[in-house]
Amino acid sequence: MAEPAKAPAAVRHAEEVMGTVFSFDVRGGEPRAVRAALAEAVAALHEADAVFSTYREDSEIARLARGELTVDRCAPEVAEVLDLAAEAERVSEGWFSSRYRGPLDPTGIVKGWAAERAARLLAGVAGVRGVSVNGGGDVQLLGTAEPQRPWRVGVSDPLRPGGLAAVISTAGAAELSVATSGTAERGAHIVDPRTGKPAVTDLVAVTVVGPRLTWVDCWATAAFAMGSRAGLAWLESLPDVEGLLITAGDEVRCTGGLAARLG
Repeated sequence: MAEPAKAPAAVRHAEEVMGTVFSFDVRGGEPRAVRAALAEAVAALHEADAVFSTYREDSEIARLARGELTVDRCAPEVAEVLDLAAEAERVSEGWFSSRYRGPLDPTGIVKGWAAERAARLLAGVAGVRGVSVNGGGDVQLLGTAEPQRPWRVGVSDPLRPGGLAAVISTAGAAELSVATSGTAERGAHIVDPRTGKPAVTDLVAVTVVGPRLTWVDCWATAAFAMGSRAGLAWLESLPDVEGLLITAGDEVRCTGGLAARLG
């Protein structure tokens, strides 16, 4: 009888950056090569924080917003992120915006983009079979945790502290990401880009599932600002995207294909 496949070696790390904690879990690969790539990924996160932080007066994005720099004089990542933010604004019909309070502020897309970029860098190491990068609760997953064992992500129940609203599985997917926007942990921080004020909706949380964290992080924010009815209809219209919406009245609304991702 054949022996069961061994679980790949795991390299784990937690890094405080961008005002939150990024957690890494890398399965497989030669440990020294993985750690070298991990150091590179962590350095890239800190560099992104330095470039895009709106809390640093000397950051490139702050200087760009003040007109002291042009995009072509910034790090190439600035043009990349601004292009992605413009695409997110187009797809969401303005419900996601990098100018929701007037001045340029693409930070709503930066964390997801940076986490996804870090995950893909680690996945490129020879022998790596699975990568999980969790940036403050928003997760990019690539490959598998163990042979025949997918990654699983618990979605917190915003109305029942310590409870789970759902468990998302990557079964059958080579890449999957999970992002949640809501008021349970940070209060009313999501802005209605039409008014520049906190979004007033019937929702307490929106979780979006899809291949790329860059996008699902944006889609969760946009859907929350729309409210449950419009947000659910919009998420249903997006390819390869599923959503779980929870209202203040404890009503759960899901896109039609979410059940296939539960596990």
